[in-house]
Amino acid sequence: MVRDRPNVPSTYVDATRLWVDSRLRAFVQRRGEAAVLRRLGGEVPGGVVLELGTGRRGTGLRLALEVFGAGRAEGIDRYPASVAACRAATGDLGGRVDVREGDATAVPAAAGSYDAVFAYHVLHHAEAWRDVVREAARVLRPGGRFFSCEMTARFVDSRPLRAVAFHPADADRPTPDGLADACREAGLTVVAQETRLAGCWTALVATRS
Repeated sequence: MVRDRPNVPSTYVDATRLWVDSRLRAFVQRRGEAAVLRRLGGEVPGGVVLELGTGRRGTGLRLALEVFGAGRAEGIDRYPASVAACRAATGDLGGRVDVREGDATAVPAAAGSYDAVFAYHVLHHAEAWRDVVREAARVLRPGGRFFSCEMTARFVDSRPLRAVAFHPADADRPTPDGLADACREAGLTVVAQETRLAGCWTALVATRS
């Protein structure tokens, strides 16, 4: 059993990976989340984009090309095994995709490198998620867009989810308002946000001036 801070429910079985890399998760991401983000923020035709936390399937990279119309999709993940698996999963996309090991709080790219940055449920896994937002803003070109789908503190720190999924317990999980505020503090302009499931899930698009 993994115990966090006293005010955070305990984790008994950490089954996070079973969901993150599942076929069902990929289906939800494609049919639900990507569709919402495209409606809120539009496409990125021919653009160079970055996905934070690719996971093993590389679904977000594939969606960047097939749903958002990007010309090239780069991705980073902190785990070498995930990077290797993601490269294999996206091998059919050839040179249009590149996956590297990296930290979302210190993206290995120059400022203004990307037309869009995608973050599918990455922030609530980060111990310093506001730093992730700042990094996304840093690597965006003027006019570039930050696309985020996120489970909020209401769900992440709920007793049922905590029982089967371990997440950092730093008392600063994203909330819908908190995510929007973090974007503004990073110099981004929130152009659209949609929150569902009684505040447990939020989608946001913000642009860099």
